[in-house]
Order: sequence, then structure tokens, then C-alpha cells
Amino acid sequence: MRIPATMRALEQTSLDGPQDLRLVTDAPVPSPGPGEVLIRVTAAGVNFVDISQSRGTFAGGPHPPYLAGIEGAGEVIAVGEGVTGLEPGTHVIGVSIRGGAFADYMVLPAAAALPVPADWADEQALGLVVSWPTALAALKPLGGVTAGQTVLIHAAAGGTGQAAVKMAKHYGATVIATASHGKHEVVRALGADHVLDSRGADLAAEVLRLTGGAGADLVLESAGGATFDASLAAAKRVTGRVVVYGLPGGEAAISNWDLVYKHQVHLIGLNIGILIQAAPQIFGEVMGELFGLLAAGVLGSGRPTVHELAEGPKALADLEARATVGKLALRPDGTT
Repeated sequence: MRIPATMRALEQTSLDGPQDLRLVTDAPVPSPGPGEVLIRVTAAGVNFVDISQSRGTFAGGPHPPYLAGIEGAGEVIAVGEGVTGLEPGTHVIGVSIRGGAFADYMVLPAAAALPVPADWADEQALGLVVSWPTALAALKPLGGVTAGQTVLIHAAAGGTGQAAVKMAKHYGATVIATASHGKHEVVRALGADHVLDSRGADLAAEVLRLTGGAGADLVLESAGGATFDASLAAAKRVTGRVVVYGLPGGEAAISNWDLVYKHQVHLIGLNIGILIQAAPQIFGEVMGELFGLLAAGVLGSGRPTVHELAEGPKALADLEARATVGKLALRPDGTT
């Protein structure tokens, strides 16, 4: 396959948010270095990381102008030195924190590129290396969920939240989920036992009422801002765990005084990229468990809402405004 010199891509031109994503038609097509593969992108996943990077709140994030998007799926068309097992023509899904997924072509680390499962379209695999492993890591190795426990899951209508609800129910947990009012039926259909309004006046009080005053054994905290304090207050004293993996509502503070006198909980931070780098054995266990869940039918191929590449700024803005349900994808070839 002939590889062109230039391509279309979405370029982030400022740190003022996704409104300043611009479609360019002359971006250089990257070349794969040692240990990398070049893919022709057929679908790119939209994630909150993309929004954080566009606002400069992602630690160590890129400086504009840069090509946006961290999650891409598509066909391998070239491989770098030392790459084995991924031949041109293979369809893969992968993540590069360096970005470039919102484009016709992107480079992926070969070690982080997984073959798209048989009989799946490329866009159906979006989430397989970001959303789903995050949800599973929060529930199992970090959150320690067991049958009979109660799990509070924020943003339950999103890509990560939906996977978390399905998995938590599979593991025998009682699920209390939060979502905006218009998304409640979607979350109930996933199996959530209780669905609360994410913008309700007192989430912690509702969780305590539903648990007979005990609180949730595990909280999956991906909301941030004022909801963070509600998550701490909703967790069971002493044995409750709060796994924090998102902060779209903004930063929140907690002190050692709070942990001793107000919120006696286990507070755990999760960044899936750091987990992969610092604890590859745990990540390997997560992925092994994840493929077991796929084989068992607990999780199935994704059904993202697909937008044209040029609609990327609006898709990210809608995600930031919490106006979306499930996974979002951009398709460079323009078909939806």
C-alpha cells in the first residue's frame, strides 16, 4: 500500500479546550520508529484524556500545536525495527499518549497494540485498551470487589461506567449508579440496582439511605469537583475503598486531618497508563481477566456513536458537557 506524505488530522491549537481543534489537510504522515507500527486509522476513540490535554490539565501533556487523540484502531501498514508478530494487514487497537489518533494515520507502540478480535469491526474494539481495563482495574485488583458488596459507580452512562456496571454485577455486587436524569433508563438496562441523579443535592445521603447507613464498600470516583467529597462521605467507614480515576468536574482537596477525623477510607489513585508502566504484571492480569469476560459474554463488542473526523470538536465538547451516552468514535474516512 502506498503511504502518502501528508494526511488530514485534527490539530489542537491552544489550551483553551476542544473548541480550538482545527481540521488540517497537510499534516505529515508519521514514520514508525523502533518498536512501533504505523496504522491507517479507521476509528479513533474519544476520551476525557483528550479534553484534559486540550485544557492543559493532563500532567505531562503535549503543548500546542499538536495532533490530538490517544486511542486508535485500524490496519497496520508499516512496522518499525524490531517489531514481530504484527504484520502489515493486521487490524489492531492501541493507545499512544503522544497522540495523533484523530488523523488518517498514527504511530502506535507495538507492545500496546492488540489485534482486533475476530469478527469485530475496528470501531467495536474502541475501549478495549482504555475504558474497559480502567473499569476492571478499579473494581478488581485495586478495588477488591467481592460478591455481596455494594459499589457506587459515577458517570455510569459513559464508556467506562457502562463496562463497570456490567462487570460489578457479574462479580455479584449491588450497584448504585449515578447519571444525569435523561440517562437513567440506559443505566438500568445494564443491570444497576439503583440509579441516582448525578446532579442531585445530596448523593452521599442517598447512598447511606440505600445501604442502611453503612455506606458503599467501593466507590468508583471519576467525577471530581464537589462530587469527590460526596464519594468520600458515601464510602463505608474504615473498610470502604474509593478508587479515583477521573476529574472532569475539577480538582478536589483532602487533608490528612480529613482522613483521620472525617473520612476514614482507603483512597486509591488509578491512571491506566501509569499502571501499564509501573505494574505490568497487574495490567497483564487485568487483560487476562478482561478477555475471560469477553469469552464468557459478560462484555461484548462495543457500539460507539460514530462521528466524522471534522465533527471532532463538537463530539469532545458534548463529552465535556456530559451530554453523551456510551463510547464516542471519530472515523477519518467520513462514513458513519
